[in-house]
Amino acid sequence: MQRLTGWRVRNPVLALLVLAGLAAGLGLAFISQAPNRLVSGTGIGLLALLDWQQVWPIAPLLLLLAGVWLAPSRRMHALVAVAAGLLCNAWVWLAAEQAQRLALDSSAIARTSLGAGFWLLLLLSALALADAVQRLRLGAWAKLLVAIAVLLPMVYWGSNGGLESLSLAKEYRNRQDVFDAALARHLQIVVATLLPTLLLALPLGLAAQRGRPVARRLLTALGVVQTVPSIALFALLIAPLGALAAALPGLATWGLSGIGLAPAVVALTLYALLPVARSTAAGFGVVPQPVVDAARGMGLSASQVFWQIELPLALPLLLAGVRVCTVQTIGLAVVAALIGAGGFGAIVFQGLLSSALDLVLLGVLPVVALAWLADALFGAGIAWLQQRAGAE
Repeated sequence: MQRLTGWRVRNPVLALLVLAGLAAGLGLAFISQAPNRLVSGTGIGLLALLDWQQVWPIAPLLLLLAGVWLAPSRRMHALVAVAAGLLCNAWVWLAAEQAQRLALDSSAIARTSLGAGFWLLLLLSALALADAVQRLRLGAWAKLLVAIAVLLPMVYWGSNGGLESLSLAKEYRNRQDVFDAALARHLQIVVATLLPTLLLALPLGLAAQRGRPVARRLLTALGVVQTVPSIALFALLIAPLGALAAALPGLATWGLSGIGLAPAVVALTLYALLPVARSTAAGFGVVPQPVVDAARGMGLSASQVFWQIELPLALPLLLAGVRVCTVQTIGLAVVAALIGAGGFGAIVFQGLLSSALDLVLLGVLPVVALAWLADALFGAGIAWLQQRAGAE
């Protein structure tokens, strides 16, 4: 039995998150103020920002404290989820409000950046929300709706200029055209990777499940590819693709060369093949043989058995592999900027070279958002398919 100052801790996970949040709020800078984007700023702690008129945004912290000691129930988990969601928005509102105040007394080139304390408090609040939602046993679609409800106020503030005094928002305004081009390019890389992956991995996984020796050897080879660092694989493709483009000039007109989109898509496809092929093999492997035999006994042809029986039953596991490779591709596409593929990686590396943290975040945060959105949508779709299969 766990105890804290004589009180019984009913939710040790939440207790740990609250303690970590208190340490972050008291010991780390919540925001930092710098005279320009290239100079290190002066950190400002959370306590230095709060006054009696601004304590109310973090009042939901009292509900989290109550959730640590009160008996767990569905109502208590719901209250903790609401409190954690409100805290996520409270940290954003407080940072934006203080950035606006500091902007009134600063020059136009001054920057108010989000500190380590802000990011850690936001992360811990999000983890508390995720823990409460998990304890509520909500479905995938309900979880997605909760996330949207938490994010909507932030989107509203951002679209109405409430965040414009933050350095991150200034970086976005200064590079909006570059950001939009990077978003389009990043999505292009992901889609251009997923299409050949599905065309190659689905038959490969099916052949492996059917016991084809060649397919099994290919899966082993793809497993070896997974051990090669992404930067090394990108570099290894430069020479052969460059030589191929030089030998066949017509390929260069189609964009095939040693640098750019082509080697990025080839490398990312090699990384994505294994999870999709294995999930395909696993999906078709769990199809009950008596069901297949019954379908054949009813007079269904081999193609009808595949499309009407095997594929629907294998689809949830198959989509799980596509889910993994989609999230993986969104993240690895950042590294592809090193060989001229573009995307958000170009913004990230530009920020690293100029030591501009907010510029790095401008490239990193959209990648995290895209990966989370893809994972959530696939998770909701898989849950819907499983629920539908159970109902039938």
